[in-house]
Amino acid sequence: MMLRVADMGVARGGVPVLDGVSFALDAGEALVLRGPNGIGKTTLLRAVAGLQPALGGRVEAAPESLVYAGHADGIKAALTVTENLRFWAQVFGTGDIATALETFRLGPLEHRQAGALSAGQKRRLGLARLLVTGRAVWLLDEPTVSLDTEAVAMFAGAVRGHLAAGGAALIATHIDLGLDEARLLDLTPCRAAPLGLDDFDGAFL
Repeated sequence: MMLRVADMGVARGGVPVLDGVSFALDAGEALVLRGPNGIGKTTLLRAVAGLQPALGGRVEAAPESLVYAGHADGIKAALTVTENLRFWAQVFGTGDIATALETFRLGPLEHRQAGALSAGQKRRLGLARLLVTGRAVWLLDEPTVSLDTEAVAMFAGAVRGHLAAGGAALIATHIDLGLDEARLLDLTPCRAAPLGLDDFDGAFL
């Protein structure tokens, strides 16, 4: 099992939003998180990634196996496309950026400064970083924001390639990615019970 989340609860702004979330991901599997806006998909992903504390539960994953891609593209505007990818390859101790350039069709843009890219091109570059991390489990929060239909297909292809190579992916999205093989997890049944007045009084002491 590459990732196991057991009985996790998370809060946003001190207010519980999800409780009792449990799932597991094995090699070659993708799981798509669904639920209405505000239910806590981003908060859950950040807690799984270790970027914020959980209220309870546990996350089991191999050390340094997780990589998180959120709403920010994580690129340096003054660097070129190639320089950005090389930077991240060095951070994660990997060397090859050719696959990332090819998968997201960034070759024609490789010498262009990232700050001069369109929103969709910046997003493609941000997602291409995943391919140079060497990390096995991708945690992806609305990864297709700013992408057109063609670029969404590129992203789906990248995920499929990652799964075929023995990786796994946890994705929060409202968009149909065309990944029919992915399992769906509706978080609605895990919505935390509303706090009562006594709970709010205690939360702000």
